[in-house]
Amino acid sequence: MSVNGTPLLEVENLVTHFPVPRGVVGAMSGKPKRVVRAVDGVSFALREGEMLALVGESGSGKTTTAQTILRLVKPESGTVRFEGEDISSVSGRRLRALRHRVQLIFQDPYESLDPRFRVQATIEEPLLVHGEGGRRAEREERVRDALTRAGLTPPELYLDRYPHELSGGQRQRVAIAASLVLDPKLLVADEPVSMLDVSIRAGILALLDDLRRGGLAILMITHDLSTVAHFADRIAVMYLGRIVEEGPAREVIAEPRHPYTRALVSVVPRRDPRAAADAQILRGETPNPVAIPPGCRFHPRCPIAIPECKTIDPELRAPAGARAGHLAACIRA
Repeated sequence: MSVNGTPLLEVENLVTHFPVPRGVVGAMSGKPKRVVRAVDGVSFALREGEMLALVGESGSGKTTTAQTILRLVKPESGTVRFEGEDISSVSGRRLRALRHRVQLIFQDPYESLDPRFRVQATIEEPLLVHGEGGRRAEREERVRDALTRAGLTPPELYLDRYPHELSGGQRQRVAIAASLVLDPKLLVADEPVSMLDVSIRAGILALLDDLRRGGLAILMITHDLSTVAHFADRIAVMYLGRIVEEGPAREVIAEPRHPYTRALVSVVPRRDPRAAADAQILRGETPNPVAIPPGCRFHPRCPIAIPECKTIDPELRAPAGARAGHLAACIRA
């Protein structure tokens, strides 16, 4: 919780649309304007020292949600509050101050690091951009501290290296160190382990978990439930621009209430290879976000859909018998 008792981050009914180009012929012929409904009414809250995993298939709107929160993309409507302040339309100095407190870890450590910069220059750059760190010796100390927090010790071994001299896991830790050097309060991790070997993923996730335990709030974007099942405090499942289930991580994994979440959980690898697995393979493809189906947006692929699902657009609410904080957008839940 923040000082005044409110959540660190509050997102209410966030909507982000992207216009579909009509072309010259389409504009002259009066072709109606269409939009991609990438984020279509998302609400959640995140507190200090908490990790929230935003989960869903590719194209569900997870990354666009994160980019909108960071003001890399302008929202169509809705409210984003950080530390109680509405940041939905901030700009200029206020936007720079926001990005000082909220940092992003990109998906691909091979693309996010400048190959011309040594590790020290990469991590020092945010301090120079924001005019922090004082004298050179003070900045170097903060760079070493950030490397240590990111698990690259002793830091002297890495300061003069270029990205091509690092492994994939080390590159991602350098990217994390560059995010930590400004001492942010919120870290947005966009698929931080999807480009790494399986043997390295656990170490990066454990690092993020340690940072969370130290008081840092983390919004984790991922398509893989198995990567966050043991680390996240809460899970929010997105489908076609909207959250369809949200709740405590263990509760959502053990007792999924939305059929889409059940399908995602059913394909998570089990510890015991002899354990029976009843994988639920969804039929069809995700509908076009330009023309979202009426009623429940999941009903064209839902294995338990009933006729009412084609007309009723369900809201997030507590299913019967669910624990506190567990919500699902399904009329059959």
